[in-house]
Amino acid sequence: MSRSALVGNVTAMLEDAGFIVSDRCAIRPKSFDVAARRGEDVLLVKILGNIDAFDAGTGAEMRRLGTYLNATPMVIGLRTRDEDLKPGVTYFRHGVPVLSPDTALDLFVEEVPPLIYAAPGGLYVNIDSEVLEDAREDRDWSLGRLAKELGVSRRTVSKYEDGMDASVEVAAELEELFDAPLTAPVDVLEGADEVRDEGETPDDPEVDPEDEPIVTVFTRIGYEVHPTDRAPFKTVSETDRTPEQLLTGHSEFTKTAEKRARIMSSVGTVTHTRSLYVVDDATRESVDGTAIVEEAEIEDIDDPDELRDLIMDRGEYEEPA
Repeated sequence: MSRSALVGNVTAMLEDAGFIVSDRCAIRPKSFDVAARRGEDVLLVKILGNIDAFDAGTGAEMRRLGTYLNATPMVIGLRTRDEDLKPGVTYFRHGVPVLSPDTALDLFVEEVPPLIYAAPGGLYVNIDSEVLEDAREDRDWSLGRLAKELGVSRRTVSKYEDGMDASVEVAAELEELFDAPLTAPVDVLEGADEVRDEGETPDDPEVDPEDEPIVTVFTRIGYEVHPTDRAPFKTVSETDRTPEQLLTGHSEFTKTAEKRARIMSSVGTVTHTRSLYVVDDATRESVDGTAIVEEAEIEDIDDPDELRDLIMDRGEYEEPA
C-alpha cells in the first residue's frame, strides 16, 4: 500500500469514528500528518508504512506539540523492518504510542482499547493490582501459594499487587487460575504515561534567528513562545490573557507560505487555536482564516488583546466551537 493510500485510509477511519480531521500537512518539514478532534480528545497523528522511519527528533517534536496543544501524539503504521505490527498491541517509539490501523480501528471505531504493550523483553499487560489482590484473598491464598502456582518468587507476586506489569504469559496464567479478567487497558489517549519509555517533555529547539524579532515582541507583550523545528508553523505561543494558543508562521509571502497558512488554519480549526502569518509585505489580509500581518505592524503591538483584535480584524476568522 502506498503511503498516500495509507494516509487516506487512516483519515477515513478517523472520520468514521466521529473525528474532525485537518487537511494533510503535505509540506516539509513535518512531524505529524493530520490533527484530529473528537470532543475533548485531540490527536496529532503521524502515518507511516514502516515505523522505523520515525526518528528521535520527530518524536521529541510531537511530544512537545502534544503538550502545547493539549493533544495526544500518535503514530499509526503497518510494520517494522522485521515484522508487521500486531493487532491489539500498543508499541512505543521515542515516547510516542504506535498503533497498527487495526488497533486504531478497534480503539476509535469499536471503542475497544488495546490491552497489550510492547517493551524491551517482550509483550506486557497492565495488571489491575487491586482486582488481583482481591481475587487472591477471596481464594484465601497467601502470596507464597500464588507464587508457587505461577512458578515465581513471592516478591514478584507482591510487586504485581503493588502495580508492576506482567508478561502476556503470566497475565494469561493469572486469569486462568482465578477465572476472571485481571488486566487493564493501555490508556493511549492519556499518553500511556504508565508504560511509555520517555519521561518529561523535551526542551524547545533554539529560535530561528530570522524569527527572533517576532519572538521578542510576543515575549514583551506577555506570551510564552515555544519554537518548533518540524511543524508547518514556526512557534506555538500562549498567555494567561487569552484562552487560545497561537500558531505563528513567518517568511516572505510566497506560494509555499500561502500553503503553510492554509494548513495552519486547518490545524487551528481542529486544535482550537488561532493562526497568524507574519510577512514583510502583505498582499492580502488572510488565508482561510490565518491572519496575514506585516512585521512592521507586529512591532507596534503593546498587549495580547491588541494582537487578538488585529487577528480578528483581518476577517475570515471563525470562533472555535
